[in-house]
Amino acid sequence: MMRWLVIALLLVSCGAWAHKPSDSYLTLKVDGARVEGQWDIALRDLDFAIGLDGNDDGAITWGELKARHGDVAAYALARLKLASAGAACPTRATGHLVDRHSDGAYAVLRFAAECPAPIETLKVSYGLLFDVDPQHKGLLRLEGGGSTATGIFSPEKPTLELKLGEVSRLSQFVEYGEHGVWHIWIGYDHILFLLSLLLPAVLHRTRRHWAPVATFGEGFWDVFRIVTSFTVAHSITLSLAALGVIELPSRLVESAIAASVLLAAVNNLFLMVIGRRWLVAFVFGLIHGFGFASVLADLGLPREALLLALLGFNLGVEVGQLAIVSVFLPLAYAMRKTWLYQKLLLVGGSLAIAAVAASWMAERILDVKFLPF
Repeated sequence: MMRWLVIALLLVSCGAWAHKPSDSYLTLKVDGARVEGQWDIALRDLDFAIGLDGNDDGAITWGELKARHGDVAAYALARLKLASAGAACPTRATGHLVDRHSDGAYAVLRFAAECPAPIETLKVSYGLLFDVDPQHKGLLRLEGGGSTATGIFSPEKPTLELKLGEVSRLSQFVEYGEHGVWHIWIGYDHILFLLSLLLPAVLHRTRRHWAPVATFGEGFWDVFRIVTSFTVAHSITLSLAALGVIELPSRLVESAIAASVLLAAVNNLFLMVIGRRWLVAFVFGLIHGFGFASVLADLGLPREALLLALLGFNLGVEVGQLAIVSVFLPLAYAMRKTWLYQKLLLVGGSLAIAAVAASWMAERILDVKFLPF
């Protein structure tokens, strides 16, 4: 019976995550009436939207991408509109590259736009992938007038209007806070690591089996210690990595993060660490901080507001994390005495998380793809 429950849980997990929320990275540099742009779009997203894998072998080669450069430019630039002072600024492609972000390979489209007059306020309308992935986000970095501004495009906010040279420190703080919230919510490895540590929080281990905690406070303080340790740890390494004090290879970091998820889930099954899971959260939180830093590096920190942007992003991560905990803890406490929680969610859920994490770890170490998320 348990075997089939675990299989079902794995299938539900795969179905829920098959279409991972995606980002693209749009950088615009304004000089007078001219705009130089670079747009990094995930190959997996372009393949889903226009089809790049010509021979359907599951791998996109440079030759396959090069053959579709014209289609990529036409598809992307048709979904980006620039305007200044009420007049359109036509765009044209100027180059194609490939780059690698923390979550895979990206096509890099370089383009230029000419406006009728020197730009004071730039209106950017963005519509990439919204028709096929409503969770897609476009991350904008605008440089001009001696300052840097950032923004996030979504189906609810497809247009941004930014005035050059007038960037509010508060608005930058809020924007990077939004980035932090969004990236904890789509960071499935971070979420699964946290859930693996939280699942036993409303239970305590006797000699033979798990038993429910007597009070909500007992579970709350266990969760508090875990979340606080994780927060302190990843804040340390996020800051050190974002400021350039420590740099680690992305592949090593991502593999170690997958290993941390696997070990945290396996610990729920074989109880290697029982009473000090907060210490596990701290140790592995140091590794997860480097993962958050790679996301922040993709966004690009404005030099003139480096610490403020870093603080906003980190606080955004915490807000997103606390939102998850605030939903999880009351539900877990209410269900803690049931077979559904103690067997299906704790045991079956941990098995499912361990299976997914093992696949992630193999993918990241071997640089292959087993799962669709």
